[in-house]
Order: sequence, then C-alpha cells, then structure tokens
Amino acid sequence: MTFLWPDMLWLLLLAPAMLGAYVAILRRRKRAAVRYASLSLLRDALGPRQGLRRHIPPLLLLLGVVVMLVALARPSAIVMLPSQRETIILAMDVSGSMRATDVEPNRLAAAQAAARGFVEATPRRTRIGVVVFAGTASVAQAPTHAHEEVLAAIDRFQVQRATAIGSGILVSLKTIFPDVEFDLRGSNPRPEAGREARGAPLGAPDAPPRQPFTPVPPGSSRSAVIVLLTDGRATMGPDPIESARMAAERGIRIFTVGVGTKGGGTLAYEGWSMRVRLDEETLKTIADITRGEYFHAGTSADLTRIYRALSSQVVVERQATEITVLFAAAALVLTLTSALLSLLWFHRVL
Repeated sequence: MTFLWPDMLWLLLLAPAMLGAYVAILRRRKRAAVRYASLSLLRDALGPRQGLRRHIPPLLLLLGVVVMLVALARPSAIVMLPSQRETIILAMDVSGSMRATDVEPNRLAAAQAAARGFVEATPRRTRIGVVVFAGTASVAQAPTHAHEEVLAAIDRFQVQRATAIGSGILVSLKTIFPDVEFDLRGSNPRPEAGREARGAPLGAPDAPPRQPFTPVPPGSSRSAVIVLLTDGRATMGPDPIESARMAAERGIRIFTVGVGTKGGGTLAYEGWSMRVRLDEETLKTIADITRGEYFHAGTSADLTRIYRALSSQVVVERQATEITVLFAAAALVLTLTSALLSLLWFHRVL
C-alpha cells in the first residue's frame, strides 16, 4: 500500500497524545473516587467486567480517529478491477495444419471449443471480434456486444492453405483502428481498407493531410487487446515481427497461444502428408514486443485452461487504485459503533 499524501501520516502522532489524555482522565477520576466513598462503592458494585466494558467505546473511538488520519494520507493499493478494454480481437489460425489430431479431437475443433468458452465467460460490456487467417486474413466477425454472433462465427471456420501470421495481426489492427491505413499486402482486408490505394475520382476534393503518427509505450492501450492462436510458422504474408511492432507502437497487447506438441507432427490428407511444427520463438517474440504473454497448449485441456487464464487477465486487471473511501467508511463505522455502545451500556455518548 502506498500514500498519495504521505506527509499527512505525521498526524498519527496525535493518537499517542489522545491515548495519554484518556489515561490522565482515568487517573483523575480515580483520585476523585477516593474522595467520595459513594463513588468508590459504586465502582466496586459494577465489578471488573463492567470496569472493562467502559473502556471499549473510547478505544473504538480512538481507533476510528487513527483510521481517519490514515485516510487523510490518501492510501492506494493494487486491486483487481473490471478491465476498461472495449474490444477483444480473437485472431484464429485456420490453416490446413489445424486438422492435425495431436490435440484431440483435432487442433481446430479444440481451438473452437476453447474460444467458445472464452466468449461465454466474457462480460457483455466487452466487444469481441474474430479474425481468421491462413494464406490470407479476413474479418469473420466485426467487434460486437452480441456474443452469440461471435459464437456463430467461430462455428463457421473453414480450413484453408498456408499460414500468414503477420496478415492476421495487421487485419486485427485494422479492425481495432478502422481509420488508420496499414500495409495489408499479403492479407485479405475488408473492401474499405484499400479505398485510398485505388485513388479518388477526378475533381474530388483533396484529402486532409494526415496527422503525424506518434508511437505510444507498448502495452499502454486500455481499449483493446489481441488474442492470437496458431499452430505453425508463417509461410507467407507480412513479417509477423514487424506486424507485432506496429501493434506495440499503438499500445496493443498481443497474447499468443501456440497449439500442438512441441515436437510437431505429421499431417496426412487426401494421399499427401506434411510435417507441421510450432514456431514458439516467433510467438514468444510477438508477445514480448507487445508486452503480452505466450502460452503453449499441447492438449485440449491446456487450451481450455489457457483461455480461462486469458479471460481473467483480459477482463479483469490489476490497477493501482485510491482506497481512501474504504478507510473513511471504516472510521465512520468505528465511530458510530463507539457511540452506540456507549448509549446502550451507559446511556450517554462517551
């Protein structure tokens, strides 16, 4: 716990002074009781239990004052709060190698099941979009609060050839920043993505000059995040590392998930076979550059566990938050309790 106004903690020195004043008052009352026999007899009649009880309200009041003095220093702590991210993009690999069965029942089916669980666990206040990539990349579902549409898009995945991880990242960025032009060569962006490249009609007014782009610290964006899942290595399209740098410059975190056994496997299909391997180094680099995190899923159970962990990291995040109101509320409760007990036991307020 830290304090925004730590100098106010010096006021805590008032607590020992108040305790000393209370002890001095008790001694003065004791001396007065010796003078008057009736008061002494009354004290003896009350007994030790009643004598202890009379100290409880003042001590609660003193504790309330101490807590209020701490509140004046404006304490803050790291707490778990709902994330302010408005958009999550699921970038899913649908290349042919996703038919491999080293992850039961196969990589694609396990990925779809885990993604569905992730979507169902995400609050409705968060928009979710889906980007699919193989040799090209495209938007399968634009970001939406209607999570049932996202689930339907996940169920419609169709396997294609090749793997363009960089295209998947760039199309995800274009989905988050629709007004920003990215170099989407090697991907299949939405039609409006290439509108400027085709040129404007003759006689059309000149487009306003672009504002210079200023990079932000990696991972600093609180509005969006990308979850990238793939089972192989990039075989075509833009460089995944350069694409990740473009995401990092815009503060977008990329959480990468590698699917499949680390040793790889052989995929047989329609009389031909190929060896598929997971490029963990590239996925780790993408996560590091963007201040995300890399996960390896060797089984369908791993995938489910990883998406649960991602749900807790993306939907809920640790934030330094001022908790002065909690201390003020505690001080109020202690003070009111002190007054209530004093009225109940002694028919007076302290």
